[in-house]
Formats: sequence, structure tokens, C-alpha cells
Amino acid sequence: MQNRIEIAEATLKEDRLILTTKSEEQIQKAKASGQMLVDSDHFAFVYILENEESFSYLILGEHTWAPLKEAMNLDIPVYVTAGGHSLELIQLHQELHYLIDNIKDNANYGDMEEKVKSTFL
Repeated sequence: MQNRIEIAEATLKEDRLILTTKSEEQIQKAKASGQMLVDSDHFAFVYILENEESFSYLILGEHTWAPLKEAMNLDIPVYVTAGGHSLELIQLHQELHYLIDNIKDNANYGDMEEKVKSTFL
């Protein structure tokens, strides 16, 4: 995947989950697509960000999963931030629920199936 944006830190606040990255310029120009993919080779969920010319892939690796689960349980929004810029990741909870249901008991995802089950189910 090109245009990968790695999450450095996931911080749970009272009313939101903040995913911090160093890719300020990519966040500043991006719009949340409301769509996600799975990268089972790297054990990550991928949130798609759009800009006028291309897509960027926000990588939600295993270190973000426990805070993501907590945000889902609390039904609080998730934001990605870089520098002074912040972007709400719309539809993230719905997409994540869908992907988790799809991965559960599906051997096509290899070892990711067990990792997802142990964290989210």
C-alpha cells in the first residue's frame, strides 16, 4: 500500500479516541471516506482517507486495537490528529463491526482471525 500513515499513539479521552500521527500534511488535506479495509499480512485495519488526487491509508495496527474496542464499547468518536490538525473518522465503528464479523471464523484471514477474536470478541 502506498501513502501509508502510521499511528504513533492511541489515547482514550472522556469523549473521544485520539489517534496521533506525524503525517500532518496528509491529515490536513484529507477527508474521511467512511471506508475500511483489512491488511491481514500486517495485522492491521486500514481506514481510507481521500484527497483531491489520491487516497491515503491510515494503518490501525494491533497497538490501537484495545483503545478502538473501548471507543466502540463507549460509542465515542475517533479522531486522527497531526500537529494542529484533527479529522473525525466517520463510520469507523460501523466499518469495524462489519470487518470483525467478516473475519470471525474465516480462515482466509490466517493468524489475524485469532488476533481479532482475542481482542474484539
